[in-house]
Amino acid sequence: MRKSALFIAGPTASGKSSLALRVAEALGGVVINADSMQVYRDLAVLTARPGPAETARIPHALYGTVDGDEAFSAGAWCQYAMIEVEAAWKEGRLPILVGGTGLYFRTIVEGIATVPDIPVDVRAQVRADMAAYGVGHMYNRLRVADPAMAEKLHAADSQRIARALEVIEATGKSLSHYQERTAPGPLKPLLDQGLLTRWVLNWPRAGLYARCDARFEMMINQGALEEVKALLARGLPDDRPVMRALGVPSLSDYLSGHRDLSVAIERAKVQTRRFAKRQLTWFRHQCTDWQAVDAQDMETKTPDLISFMTRKIN
Repeated sequence: MRKSALFIAGPTASGKSSLALRVAEALGGVVINADSMQVYRDLAVLTARPGPAETARIPHALYGTVDGDEAFSAGAWCQYAMIEVEAAWKEGRLPILVGGTGLYFRTIVEGIATVPDIPVDVRAQVRADMAAYGVGHMYNRLRVADPAMAEKLHAADSQRIARALEVIEATGKSLSHYQERTAPGPLKPLLDQGLLTRWVLNWPRAGLYARCDARFEMMINQGALEEVKALLARGLPDDRPVMRALGVPSLSDYLSGHRDLSVAIERAKVQTRRFAKRQLTWFRHQCTDWQAVDAQDMETKTPDLISFMTRKIN
């Protein structure tokens, strides 16, 4: 087997994990997580993490390995992912990186900016100001401090605005300064050699939304409420990424008595559909050189995809 790799990306509920499992079984692969929420061990149900039945069939890596109190970065994921990729190659297996976090796929191929460590007090002050004054005020602050970076960001993207502010305030240099000096990612040579295959799953919007709704109902039946209740009992800060995972805010409102369950479920479904729409848009614009796969009727298409990969790796 050649030293190669496969990416499977796509929006939430598009069937990525199922396809990865089928391909891994056929070709002797290892499924490596590339989803920023499935890394957290606190949320197995709400993130649709592969369960014991799936992990017993094929080796899986980087699922449920990070504590919810940690803000896990794309750079950290890239480092751990490469350890798993190298381990797969050493065992003669095909590494199959699967998920819906486009930034992860971009980082491991195109690289990520190396930014000096931000002092804890600077980061804490920026986050406190964001909570106190709101994203609109902080975006205007960024426009004054770093207009070039502000132009690149959406005015409501609180996380990236805070990151840009803490960098300019701590280092005196724009985040774009560091981004322009980014070295290629570790899998860039594999792409250049034609040994990295990249599939992105597409769905008609209505069909994908129906799948999102059905899956959230299934999550409720599988214990999503109990999972969120256990997460809330930890008392984690609201700014932890795990606290913003799809379904967590809405179900938290129900558990705290602020919403009826039916309203909370419907709100979570709406948030999930909106997230899926953003993912579809991102992948459509950012993955133009990937192989688009119509994810409808995957049962009939999977054998052809497996045959394609068999030729690629042998």
